[in-house]
Amino acid sequence: MSPTSPASDEMIQQAIERIWETLPSTWHTVRGQVRRTAVEEFGVTLEQFHVLRHVRGGSATVSEVAEAKQISRSAVSQAVDVLVEKGLLTRVQSRTDRRYVALALTPSGDALLNAVFARNRAWMQAQMAGLAADDAEALLHGLAVLQGLFKNA
Repeated sequence: MSPTSPASDEMIQQAIERIWETLPSTWHTVRGQVRRTAVEEFGVTLEQFHVLRHVRGGSATVSEVAEAKQISRSAVSQAVDVLVEKGLLTRVQSRTDRRYVALALTPSGDALLNAVFARNRAWMQAQMAGLAADDAEALLHGLAVLQGLFKNA
C-alpha cells in the first residue's frame, strides 16, 4: 500500500479507539504531575497555576482568563486574589478606563511558571528516556499528523 493511499474505515476506527485509550489517561498522568509539582513544591493550586499560565499566554483580564478556561469570573477572581496576595500577580488599573484592570505576572510569578515547566519537562524526559530513536520519530510524526487533523476543528 502506498503512503498516499487513504486509510480504510477499519484503520480509522482503530485509530479512534487508540486515541480514546491513550490521550485521556496520558493527559491525566501529566496533569497529575503538574498538580503535584505546583501544589507540593510551589504551594499553588492547579487552578492558580492555570491562571498564571493564561496570564503569561496573553489573557490580560479576569474576564479573558474566565473565557479561556470556561469558568466563572468569580472563580478566577478568587484565584487572582490569592495570587496577588502571594506576590505572583499584580492588578494594573488603566489610566484611561478605571473599569479595565489588567493582570500581569510579577517576576516571582514568572519564575514560578518557569520552575514548574522545567520540573515537568524533566519528569517527562525521564518517562521517555528509554524511547528508541525509531519510536521517538514515529511518535513525533504521529503527533504532527494528529495535530494537523484537528488544528482547525
